[in-house]
Amino acid sequence: MARMSDALRSVLDPRTWVHGMRLAHFSSYSHVRQVRLLRRGSMVTFAPNVSFRNAERIELGAGSHIGEFCVIWAGDSTGRIVLGEKCLLAPGVVLTASDYGIVQGTPVMDQPKRERDIVIGADVWLGANVVVTAGVTIGEGTIVGAGAVVTRDLPPQVIAGGVPCRVIGQRPTAGAS
Repeated sequence: MARMSDALRSVLDPRTWVHGMRLAHFSSYSHVRQVRLLRRGSMVTFAPNVSFRNAERIELGAGSHIGEFCVIWAGDSTGRIVLGEKCLLAPGVVLTASDYGIVQGTPVMDQPKRERDIVIGADVWLGANVVVTAGVTIGEGTIVGAGAVVTRDLPPQVIAGGVPCRVIGQRPTAGAS
């Protein structure tokens, strides 16, 4: 009987309905309206909970797949994010084309925001929870291991990982074992 009472109170509580409206608004603000602004090739797939910002400056290459809970935020005025064809972003990847300075002794939010493009080549795989910071270029065919923080450019056809991310190997060529 107590469970039924709790369920009834929950359904009749106006805070429940307000919270639901807030969730719907957030989804519309960060996904639904932004998807209309994206430039994307054919056969691009992404989860319904991917968060986009300033999607008019985001380009997704044909055949790319964006996993659950990814955050793809272009800059407010100039920073672009360009993904090549057949890229794979595992769940939780964060791409942000703007950041703040790192002047010691100055609060981060008091420093000017910097916007720089992120360019990711074709056939790149970013593992779960990878963070790519503003201004980074990742070469074609590169694999970045889960949990890496990419703060510098990565050449093509490498395997990279770590915090900060660094090259840890070469990607095998086709037919090699």
